[in-house]
Amino acid sequence: MMDIMAPAWQDFSPAALLRNPHVMTVLPGRWPRRALLTGIPIESRLFTTESHTQLLGFCHWQPHRAACQTVVLVHGLEGSSESHYMRGIATKAYCAGFNVIRMNQRTCGGTEHLTPTLYNSGLSHDYRTIVHELARVDGLNRIWLVGYSLGGNLVLKAAGEVGSSETVLAGAIAVCPTIYPAQCAKALEAPRNWVYHYHFLTQLKRRIRRKAVLFPGKWNLTGLDLIRTLSEFDDRYTAPDGGYTSGADYYDRSGACNVLDSINVPTLIITAQDDPFIPYSMFTVPLIQRHPTIRVVAPRHGGHCGFFHWMPNGEDPYWAENRIVDYLQEMSWPT
Repeated sequence: MMDIMAPAWQDFSPAALLRNPHVMTVLPGRWPRRALLTGIPIESRLFTTESHTQLLGFCHWQPHRAACQTVVLVHGLEGSSESHYMRGIATKAYCAGFNVIRMNQRTCGGTEHLTPTLYNSGLSHDYRTIVHELARVDGLNRIWLVGYSLGGNLVLKAAGEVGSSETVLAGAIAVCPTIYPAQCAKALEAPRNWVYHYHFLTQLKRRIRRKAVLFPGKWNLTGLDLIRTLSEFDDRYTAPDGGYTSGADYYDRSGACNVLDSINVPTLIITAQDDPFIPYSMFTVPLIQRHPTIRVVAPRHGGHCGFFHWMPNGEDPYWAENRIVDYLQEMSWPT
């Protein structure tokens, strides 16, 4: 296991303004990022994960893909393969010699037509299927799963479910993962987080309306405008679509917390102690702190998936992205 106390892991000390968790959460996605993926080859690909369901990925292959390790990236709630952190990590990992695949979760990134279902935090089967296909079809033998927020929960859940049965899974990395969905939903709905809550709920309502046009008769939109919380939306739409009996059942069964003890591959969790809606207390439990293959890096500041500051050594401001690539490189060995 790498030494996570190396200097690069200790130097996250943002300026005073950025120590406000809300500024830290919002600013990175608004900061202009030019030239990401410029000159890097790209190939679109559809992965069939179950009957009538395909996920769209954008693959960045090295010239000799089978000789290289591969990073599969999974975005967070209402993100897509085009989210700035997806493009940022993809650029850095590709330049470090990895194959990279930027995945869209079900219905995301303009793919509502590729599945009659919604996405949810329990669909780790999708990513286990993708890993299996990459091994069987492409001959890849060292595959990493990397996810942000809800995507972080998915990759940790997938890693726990496969245990040691999928030998090509090299490891998992999660940034601010929603491993206890009920706790995260409760925190998101707190009055102090109304801006984030309003944004996510509004986007989810727009998505379900688009799905209703594509799949007439499947979705009953009566009363949709009266839904005021994410948990109401999940109880009404997400849970039954995913085969859960209720929103509470969905939150209880979809969390990676249920399978963390079965993870057998090197695993890194990066989270912030001041994340507005991912409670830090979730990562201080003995199950995680004493786990032999899980390492948690939790700076005091960072907001939700922010981790933005100016580095004295000249690297760009996206600290978590840079540490992800550091970890991938340090945990790699010749293939």
